[in-house]
Amino acid sequence: PAFGLFLFTIARDPLRIIILIAGAFFWLVSLLLSSLIWFIAVKASDPRDERLQKGLLIFGVMFSVLLQEAFRFLYYKLLRKAIEGLVALSEDGCSPISIQQMAYVAGVGFGLMSGAFSMINLLADALGPGTVGIHGDSQLYFLTSAFMTMVLIFLHTFWGILFFHGCEHRRWWEIVAVVVMHLTVSGSSFCNPLYVGSLVPSYILMAAAAAWAYLLSGGSAQNLRRFLLCKS
Repeated sequence: PAFGLFLFTIARDPLRIIILIAGAFFWLVSLLLSSLIWFIAVKASDPRDERLQKGLLIFGVMFSVLLQEAFRFLYYKLLRKAIEGLVALSEDGCSPISIQQMAYVAGVGFGLMSGAFSMINLLADALGPGTVGIHGDSQLYFLTSAFMTMVLIFLHTFWGILFFHGCEHRRWWEIVAVVVMHLTVSGSSFCNPLYVGSLVPSYILMAAAAAWAYLLSGGSAQNLRRFLLCKS
């Protein structure tokens, strides 16, 4: 599904590809900084203290989420400046891409890079040693991880739309809602290996974020009905 989004809505437009790659780069930088902070914290602490190490892991996840959203805000500011430059350079005084389209493409960029790193971690685990479920644990690790990666890609897409809309219209509660949803989804991963505790809330939040982003983008129930019935 994520590849379908890229193929049908982004791949044919060079400007959208540039925005997507830049968005992926911003997410990558946020991951690099958060990983560096977590690495320093772990090395500076006692590795034998399991309670402390678990607390540092929780801190690392929460800090990473906040840093990702901070870089999403920085990327919004950068794109806002880019729109002003595009308007100044255009012959008709109009930008070739709207801020809503930028928000969507930037969200896909964040999501694809997040999904790519999730996939790399899974492939690294798949190399071994050991067999999934050999000690009685769930054998659905890879399958549930694939579904979790997919939901995170879509959530980043919807969060990008909601976040940019909040910044554009000074609705700070929308930005707070995005941060809270991001923290909730990331925090639910600590329920694993009880995968129902992470997958179900994540997909419920994805449905809510999708509906919210659809409405903010100008969608309506009538448009949705026409789409489902293939009417123009």
